Amino acid sequence: MVTVSVGTFTVVTSEMLPVGLLTPMGAAMDVSDGTAGLTMSAPGLVAAIAAPAIAAGAGRVDRRTLLSGLMALMVVANLAAALAPGFWVLMAARVVTGVGIGGFWAFAGTLAVRLVPHASVGRATAMIAGGVSVASVAGVPAGTLIASMADWRWAFGVIALLALAVMVALLIALPPLPATGALRLGGVWRDPALRGVLITTGLLVIGHFAAYTYVRPFLELSGAAIGLTLLVYGLGGVAGNFASGWLAPRNPRLTLIGLGVLIAVATLTLPLAGDPFLLVVLWGVSYGGVSVTAQLWMIKSNGGEAGMAWLSSVFNATIATGALIGGQVVDHVSIPAVMWLGAALALVSAAFAGKWGRSTTTGS
Repeated sequence: MVTVSVGTFTVVTSEMLPVGLLTPMGAAMDVSDGTAGLTMSAPGLVAAIAAPAIAAGAGRVDRRTLLSGLMALMVVANLAAALAPGFWVLMAARVVTGVGIGGFWAFAGTLAVRLVPHASVGRATAMIAGGVSVASVAGVPAGTLIASMADWRWAFGVIALLALAVMVALLIALPPLPATGALRLGGVWRDPALRGVLITTGLLVIGHFAAYTYVRPFLELSGAAIGLTLLVYGLGGVAGNFASGWLAPRNPRLTLIGLGVLIAVATLTLPLAGDPFLLVVLWGVSYGGVSVTAQLWMIKSNGGEAGMAWLSSVFNATIATGALIGGQVVDHVSIPAVMWLGAALALVSAAFAGKWGRSTTTGS
């Protein structure tokens, strides 16, 4: 489980690395910061397509071999980004990064069920998902630090070396994991239980990223200490991830409803608070549990690899969608208004899960 967790840390750090590198990357490639920002949005959109596509094409390939191969793809993609002579080569490398992210997430999320006893699935899933939270706390700042000490290209080079180490570790640490049967991707959306997981999660993630993408300008507007606040937000996310890994196996649907309500409380009251620090921490703890809870709900609903592939796709697609919608609200209404939008969508997500859950017994 530790090796897979480091794998999720690696793919998420690879995806988020441009956040701290946009200015030097743009200067080196002679493009604007906005254009350089495409290196951040492209992998998420590609991953949304790649997750179900790779799941459909994986066939009977051993999952250990598949995960190792996807990590090898991350080695190539990050090395290509480090050596890119121009912007379009860098963009091509980021597209390949998106393929690796989508594929790795589609299969990594199902490993806990196959590798640990049933009673430990919650903790094991939390460990796998914990790579996401740790990446937001440590991965991106570490890449930014490397860039400040050497060059932005070295940040991609270091993550390529980490991906290489993870690839080797996966081959050594994981047992053979033969495919368990043919995947029926279309059947996921026809199953009301699985469809409910995906819609609930999608609404919650759209709301979160509509607001969170613009949390830095909001904090600047409110005069908060940005660095410390965001650091504690990330640490809260790690705590929320493991707390939800303990709570969610009992009832993942109700856990996700609770997380949605807490996110709504935090984002609804943020524009009204004199000091946003504690509310941002609450937000971090709440959202930190979303990924592991959604995965456990999908597992309990018997979604299998097909369900997890669609969950990966929904996550990546709604991250991009939320950021896009939030940007329109910021530009045409105000920065505080985007917090209220996030709260409204979180409440809609919780209400949908509550209403849907009363008519469905699977996954409750």
